[in-house]
Amino acid sequence: MMMRIAVVEDGQSPTTRGVATALGIPYSHAAKVVTRLQHLGVLEARRGRGGGLALTEAGRHGSVGQLVRALEGAGEVVGCEGEPCSLRSVCRLRTALGAAQDAFYTSLDPHTIDDFVSGPTGPLLLSLSL
Repeated sequence: MMMRIAVVEDGQSPTTRGVATALGIPYSHAAKVVTRLQHLGVLEARRGRGGGLALTEAGRHGSVGQLVRALEGAGEVVGCEGEPCSLRSVCRLRTALGAAQDAFYTSLDPHTIDDFVSGPTGPLLLSLSL
């Protein structure tokens, strides 16, 4: 959603419904995402006439890695906290998955939403009508 909103043309203010339709996702899901992104301070949503969605400076220029961390939460890839696992103290899979998760976030850290919508991606995103 953020990538599509990032490429709106001057004077456009896409709506949650418009973005949901353009991306082929249910409106109810898009509304929840908008609420979450607003709470994180990366998206501004204005109601009423002249309203719409817009990225904040933090949304446009902040680290994608930090954003994904905030959206995904602090949980591990595998949940070993439920029933006690007899391998927990020596599990090599859990350690490897934790390292992979850290590497994933780290690889996204230097990138911004603006980075991902530059080049050929921007015009393709614009072709997704709002």
